[in-house]
Amino acid sequence: MKSNNKNNIADKTELSVSEAQSEDKINVFEFFNDEGIPNTDPSKKFLTQESRIYGVEKLSVDALDKIGDDFEALQSFYTEMTLSKDPSVFSEEAEQKSRSYFRASENFHRASAISSRMADETDARIKDLVKSRRKSWFRFLSHPPANAYIDLEEQRKNHFASGLNIYKLLLILYIGSFVGVIIELLWCRVNKGYFESRSGLVYGPFNLLYGIGAVAITAGLYKYRNRSRALPFAAGMIIGSLVEYVCSWAQEMVFGSRSWDYTDYPFNLNGRICILYSIFWGVLGVFWLKNLYPRLAFLILKIPNKIGRIMTWVLLAFFVFNAAVSAIALLRWGQRIDGIQAANDFWRFIDLRFPDERMQKIYANMIW
Repeated sequence: MKSNNKNNIADKTELSVSEAQSEDKINVFEFFNDEGIPNTDPSKKFLTQESRIYGVEKLSVDALDKIGDDFEALQSFYTEMTLSKDPSVFSEEAEQKSRSYFRASENFHRASAISSRMADETDARIKDLVKSRRKSWFRFLSHPPANAYIDLEEQRKNHFASGLNIYKLLLILYIGSFVGVIIELLWCRVNKGYFESRSGLVYGPFNLLYGIGAVAITAGLYKYRNRSRALPFAAGMIIGSLVEYVCSWAQEMVFGSRSWDYTDYPFNLNGRICILYSIFWGVLGVFWLKNLYPRLAFLILKIPNKIGRIMTWVLLAFFVFNAAVSAIALLRWGQRIDGIQAANDFWRFIDLRFPDERMQKIYANMIW
């Protein structure tokens, strides 16, 4: 059953695209025929007259040839074992062969995963780069820069927020906390016909849930930034839903309240997450990684290193202070609802600065 793949590589490039795709479907799904003989014909998917056999593909064709040769040799070995009066004499050799083929299987699985990633990334990179250079239909809204371009510029400039370091994650936290509130405000206007606060902090239009979500999605999807959109979608659904569930649970454990409840939505989990918003997180993951993140990273690239480092830590101090005051105000609001009087001047000051009317306006969807 020896294959002539090595001698016929050039001939295979004469296939038409339709013939190649048709033949490849057989090769993909029919690894063995009815007699159990492995199909060692190489993949011909998308082969045309202009196709080139790259080194790794040539190696894979040679490997299939070798598998065909070894399979033939094994048949003779199986026959000897079957006809032997004492098959135990073949035990050591059979065990060595078995272990060798198992190790080969592991290597091929690793090689398959790596080559699949290389194929996906190469295809995604060229599409993103071509799209980024293409003229937009909208005059004032250009296509986002490709993530590959961002990576290269960060490396060339030795930028303070290169890669996925603490500076970039903190800046994404700040910007995500702001942009998330703005998007929610606009969504509320379209969906309900009026504006309603979606802030999570008492000072400014910021909500750390969106910021944490942006950081979590960026950190979780960053390695897929130069990949196709299927992976960011799936990972975005999982990461976003997990963040939303944990934040809802933590708020209820600490403050005894909820900022959202999906109990009336189909396929919800304890009212904290539901399939509709999980899909939304998946779509947001793709949109963030392929559109918003590269735009944001491109803007961050324009910040000088010295100014950027100082600004990042100053904003961190503001957000920590804002979060602390917000937690105290929420805690006291809950106490007032339970009829607990202010114990001292500090809590009376909090009552004065953050009365129920102000808190209800900031946290319009709060459920106690």
